[in-house]
Amino acid sequence: MSLSDSDRELVVAELGRDPTPAEEALFENLWSEHCAYRSSRALLTAFDSDGEQVVVGPGDDAAVVALPSGDGEDETYVTMGIESHNHPSYVDPYDGAATGIGGIVRDTLSMGAYPIALTDSLYFGDFDREHSRYLLEGVVEGISDYGNSIGVPTVGGSTQFHPDYEGNPLVNVACVGLLDDDRLVTADAKEPGNKLVLVGNATGRDGLGGASFASEDLSEDAETEDRPAVQVGDPYTEKLLIEANEELVADDLVMAARDLGAAGLGGASSEMVAKGDLGAEIELDRVHQREPNMNALEILLAESQERMCYEVRPEDVDAVRAVAEKYDLGCSVIGEVTEGNYVCTFEDGEAQSASDDPSGEGSEPRGRETVVDVPAEFLGDGAPLNDLPTEKVAQPERDLPDADLADAFEAVVGSPNCASKQWVYRQYDHEVGTRTATPPGDDAALLAVREAVSEGEDGTGLAVSAGANPHWTTAAPYDGARAVALENATNLAAKGTRPLAAVDCLNGGNPEKPDVYGGFAGIVDGLADMCATLDVPVVGGNVSLYNDSPSGPIPPTPTLAMTGTKAGYDAPPTALAGEGDLLLVGGPVASDLGGSEYLAQFGGNDRFPDLPDEPAAVVDALREVAEADGTLAVHDVSDGGLAVTLAEMVTAEAGASVSLDGDGSAAELLFGERPGRAVVETTDPAAVEAAFDGVAPVTRIGSADDSGALELTVDGERLQYDAAEIADRRDLLARELD
Repeated sequence: MSLSDSDRELVVAELGRDPTPAEEALFENLWSEHCAYRSSRALLTAFDSDGEQVVVGPGDDAAVVALPSGDGEDETYVTMGIESHNHPSYVDPYDGAATGIGGIVRDTLSMGAYPIALTDSLYFGDFDREHSRYLLEGVVEGISDYGNSIGVPTVGGSTQFHPDYEGNPLVNVACVGLLDDDRLVTADAKEPGNKLVLVGNATGRDGLGGASFASEDLSEDAETEDRPAVQVGDPYTEKLLIEANEELVADDLVMAARDLGAAGLGGASSEMVAKGDLGAEIELDRVHQREPNMNALEILLAESQERMCYEVRPEDVDAVRAVAEKYDLGCSVIGEVTEGNYVCTFEDGEAQSASDDPSGEGSEPRGRETVVDVPAEFLGDGAPLNDLPTEKVAQPERDLPDADLADAFEAVVGSPNCASKQWVYRQYDHEVGTRTATPPGDDAALLAVREAVSEGEDGTGLAVSAGANPHWTTAAPYDGARAVALENATNLAAKGTRPLAAVDCLNGGNPEKPDVYGGFAGIVDGLADMCATLDVPVVGGNVSLYNDSPSGPIPPTPTLAMTGTKAGYDAPPTALAGEGDLLLVGGPVASDLGGSEYLAQFGGNDRFPDLPDEPAAVVDALREVAEADGTLAVHDVSDGGLAVTLAEMVTAEAGASVSLDGDGSAAELLFGERPGRAVVETTDPAAVEAAFDGVAPVTRIGSADDSGALELTVDGERLQYDAAEIADRRDLLARELD
């Protein structure tokens, strides 16, 4: 680990001396792209993070938003956080994914919240490649083993395959937590003289340099050379830490908190005091350790998991220690908050002092040495931003394939991106905690977060949708990202919920390449613009750049996790009831094919489809329809177009007869993926049409029945498949991986 020459010059100018080895490593990690957002921070100002529901916005471990409150109800908050663990999951898919779950859960704990739900958005190379399947299996096992063991349900997410993830998969995980307003904790240190207490696992040498590792392109030898930078998780200790944190917060023993993630203790403790415009004095040798002869740098930067740093009043230290002992967790009082610099000392003759001759000539063991002595604010915010050139992605000429309609239906419906993801989510426990009203496999998960206060009233439901479509953002970064935001909002509206807030995980390749950075800038602007149009504040997030490898850069990937609320926990299913009319709402039947799975399967190019003129009105109308008495089923149209939507709605007990015609080719009618649309089964089609009157088109496309089959007529050509045939074709992952 070493600073670049230009960064080192800044550090020397600020300190008036050469940095110690520990300082140099600390600056190298905290000024890395992963921590300092040097190439993205200026772009992120595009996001609107304000709203009356926003309690804590970007900058803390997780965001905090207030749920709509009813008469006589205490204020209830939810936390939202999202994180990437991309490079570690390539090097070691099991531990890389598992520790991603552990980290986002601890981000939730540090706000005083109890974690109630997880989502995972996963992106891999072509499914038919053995290495992609190896990564998929390891990542899913890591997420399931860790999440199931800590008792936090994994309720949703997405799994996408694209050839450009072959050398660099993405693992983006989000967590939702729950707390009352009187339990809120933030990361900013409060008072000089308060103690800094480390609680949790002992510190080892795992994860050293993880932040800098996450800020570099993956090399051909990454799976072997970079393994020491991957953390190792212990979910059983994490479960104990969850319960201990709950007790510490309930007993008002925590003044501020930070989870130990990127850059380990050095990152967490320096960020805490910097946020409070304060400093700290830390004795590194007081940290409880699990390996012998650890030096100052290792203790400072190790990213060993399941650790929290708390600011504690001096009179409460014994009580904190007692809680840690109750849960069999390590506990070290490592220092205190000050009004000065961020200072770390170490009892070891090998340590170089901040006042030493950097040559080390004539140095002798001197007992306690000062190995770090820097202004905390400069350490946290002193990294200069990168000013990088961009190139816009050129729109391709239209070149559509001429595929047989039946062959195309079977290929798209059974493709890895559109096939059932049951093989993935059935490995996750989604029922633990007994809050999950709508489980994985639906447009959005729906959770019960607040009970009714009195008889005759509804409780409060919270819906969660998460994901992105790399084919969309490859075809058109700006419009594709707008479509990602709209699709997530449509998923929430299909469950009858009103969008509340969102967090994003913005993934890109090497930003030093103008075309890559241009695509990344496009997804930032597109996501920001659509969220603002939908009046959904983006309250936090994560940036992961340098997702580049010898096989090339990843697609620009704007994973979004969005929440929505409603009264009660009931919602229309996606499966047909077999009793109503079928209506396509929110847009025209035909759609341009840019970014579609149809083109991914058969080749060719097309422009990305237009989005609705009034997307917020479309989302609101769909929410109204989803809550209507006559509505029997609702399912959004996205990956694979109407072909996949209808295939997913048919069951052995309920089928459909559908006729599609109008402007556009058969492929545009059946496989266009224009977001903002949904198929509604209803006994009151006039009410649906009234809800969308003046907002967006509504087309009667057929009716549901009890046939257990899908009969499709597209521009006069007839296709028919029974539910068993469709299910077998969509069972690709289970068939190939079990």
